[in-house]
Amino acid sequence: MERVRKPEWLKVKLGDNERFTQTKHLIEGQGLHTICTSGRCPNLGECWGQGTATLMIAGEICTRSCKFCNTATGKPLPLDATEPQRVAMTVNQLKLKYAVITSVDRDDLPDMGANHWAETLLQIRKRNPETSIEVLIPDFQGEAKLIDIVLAAHPDVVGHNVETVRRLTPEVRSAAKYETSLAVLKYISEKGFSAKTGLMLGLGETEEELIEALSEIYATGCRRITLGQYLQPTRKHLPVSAYIHPDKFAEYKQIALDMGFTHVVSGPLVRSSYMAHKKGNEGMRE
Repeated sequence: MERVRKPEWLKVKLGDNERFTQTKHLIEGQGLHTICTSGRCPNLGECWGQGTATLMIAGEICTRSCKFCNTATGKPLPLDATEPQRVAMTVNQLKLKYAVITSVDRDDLPDMGANHWAETLLQIRKRNPETSIEVLIPDFQGEAKLIDIVLAAHPDVVGHNVETVRRLTPEVRSAAKYETSLAVLKYISEKGFSAKTGLMLGLGETEEELIEALSEIYATGCRRITLGQYLQPTRKHLPVSAYIHPDKFAEYKQIALDMGFTHVVSGPLVRSSYMAHKKGNEGMRE
């Protein structure tokens, strides 16, 4: 397949200010992982330069091998019982008013990491009582009792990414199922939590398929969504089918708002947690 040339609007600045360096040193000093680095996020320079980062718990090795994701895959190490405290300390040191936490999939564990999730959130709350917390959780294979363990720690926003349209899901995601992700979002919403999800564009979806996905996501009760451009992390990953123009992202944002979504962040460089610290608690249409 012929590779599509990356357009000008996808060029990003590398982080080089003092805040970027401080953020990097704090995270590395605590021995923590971030999706910013493991996922090769294009906004790393911008976000770390503002003193924000999305911390990734439960190790750095995922039990799944999705074709879009650069996170290492294989046999994970045992969970580190000190990680929740170190995450809480880092949130405190970064002076975060809005913390975003995600994790690798831990299908190797009986609880798939749910209790480790809960302990992490409890430690953040204990040390940072004024901090709002957004989580981006795995699907926990659709197990409601495991999702409940995380919800019992009372995150403010609960995200789970659908990632792509129905047709492309088997090719893009190694184990996750489209219907399972929709069910997870529905469960989160029905439990009274603010549900959030994200879609990547440029994997070969049609506009009709995207609008169908938006409609199905809206039907779950989810009202927060991010739309961003898929970027191929390495040559081993799925190639980019198309680079979506910023004007098209703006059009899709309006379509989502017209459907009734209240929180829509849409653009080529947008990722699940992009500028979440600025957008997370806003109830307005953006």
